[in-house]
Amino acid sequence: MRTLVLHLPLAAKASIPIPDPPQISSSMEAAGRRRRKVCPTMEENAQKKTATEASRAAEEEKVKKRTAVKASARQCHREGMDSGSTLGDIEDFPADEAQRLRAALLRWYDVHRRVLPWRTASSGGIRGNGDEGKEVDQDRAYAVWVSEVMLQQTRVQTVIAYYNRWMDKWPTVHHLASASQEEVNEVWAGLGYYRRARFLLEGAKSIVQEGEFPRTASELRKVRGIGDYTAGAIASIAFNEAVPVVDGNVVRVISRLKAISANPKKSTTVKGIWKLAAQLVDPLRPGDSNQAMMELGATLCSTTSPGCSACPISEACLALSLSRSSGSTDVTDYPSKVAKTKQRHDFAAVCVVQLTEGSDEESLSGRKNNDVLLLVKRPEEGLLAGLWEFPTVLLDEEVIDVGTRRKIVDKYLKELFHINLKEICNVILREDVGKYVHIFSHIRLHMHVELLILKPEGGLRQFSEKIQCTSAWKCVDGKSMKNMGLTSGVRKVYNMIQDYKKKQLLQRPKLSLRKKCKSSI
Repeated sequence: MRTLVLHLPLAAKASIPIPDPPQISSSMEAAGRRRRKVCPTMEENAQKKTATEASRAAEEEKVKKRTAVKASARQCHREGMDSGSTLGDIEDFPADEAQRLRAALLRWYDVHRRVLPWRTASSGGIRGNGDEGKEVDQDRAYAVWVSEVMLQQTRVQTVIAYYNRWMDKWPTVHHLASASQEEVNEVWAGLGYYRRARFLLEGAKSIVQEGEFPRTASELRKVRGIGDYTAGAIASIAFNEAVPVVDGNVVRVISRLKAISANPKKSTTVKGIWKLAAQLVDPLRPGDSNQAMMELGATLCSTTSPGCSACPISEACLALSLSRSSGSTDVTDYPSKVAKTKQRHDFAAVCVVQLTEGSDEESLSGRKNNDVLLLVKRPEEGLLAGLWEFPTVLLDEEVIDVGTRRKIVDKYLKELFHINLKEICNVILREDVGKYVHIFSHIRLHMHVELLILKPEGGLRQFSEKIQCTSAWKCVDGKSMKNMGLTSGVRKVYNMIQDYKKKQLLQRPKLSLRKKCKSSI
């Protein structure tokens, strides 16, 4: 208890007692501190809110910057594509870097190269010493030539079987030069791009006529059908000339090494890539270094799924470096994608003419071995030049009406054979079989297929004597058709006809039974 003293007049002076303030226990103080800790003050709340908003704003700014960088990179990439850079801003490989790249490629190739029949044929042996050496070199050059022509536009696994059959039949350029175009077409059948086979035969004949295989790229380019790529491959692999080879695989590897965004199809870009490829050719092993570059592009440096982690030259790849430093660029952005040429749609009526001496059922079953199919030879120039096919007439447009198509086919056959076939033959069967779309690199050919079975008056021999075809033609039996070298399109049409006949034979008993039932009623 304290005492409060008041200053009053002397007569009234007195003291008033004041009670002490209540004592706050320690437990109460701790509870208050806990409440303040759990329930922050308004000031603390405001500070936290301000910090959160600042963090969110900073993150949004980062996102905006990343988006802007990506957009800028994409725009630069598009501008590079649109402008079609002449590669004037692309520097050559420094000499020391080129040496390192060559060495790394060759080390990798020596370990990882695929075992392929043409590589076995083109490796080892004597190289250019005396007559024996020249003969080995020519055989090596021939093997490289055949393989490289076959590999154009065709997968390796498909080529292997064709290459082995070819080399078994014509092991040297002299053997090939003695072949006929029809023999060559038969072995080539199914590989596509038949012009390549034609050029191989013409080139072989000219080489044999000249006396020896050209040994340099410049001389090889003079041979019909041998361009820069094939000339470089033969000269470097077979004759050890230090010249480059540029195919689609090499374009892809170099475009990524230098991050070249220019249109890879433009002549200026192609010329620049050939220049860069020449700098990577090893002077001591030119053939192997060229094959190493192509092998890398075909295996690790693929179009859509590059194996950069296993690539022997990834440390020098600018496209890979850009993809790692910027989220806007990917290795597969190089080389630039070029829009494919839109395919043309063509339409044709295909008439499979079967000549028979038997009944309709025998002609469908094939029991008559003397039944034949009529084939005509295509013109010597143009698409599928000099190849055999069923009578085919191109249509101006899609003709849906069967009757209209038949009139067009009849007119074509009359012009082709200078006679109306219906006047010298009895029509056993004429049916629409179906439609088939055959796809070429630049054309989609819509073929309307029909089967026309004719029975010549007087037999097949008199038929052959009566007609005079404006084009080469021949009659082929079923066995020969199976063994002939036909294009994949003709083979597909033939198989369609065979399937149709089988279905007709299966339905014949049912049709006959229905007729008997109707007649008995």
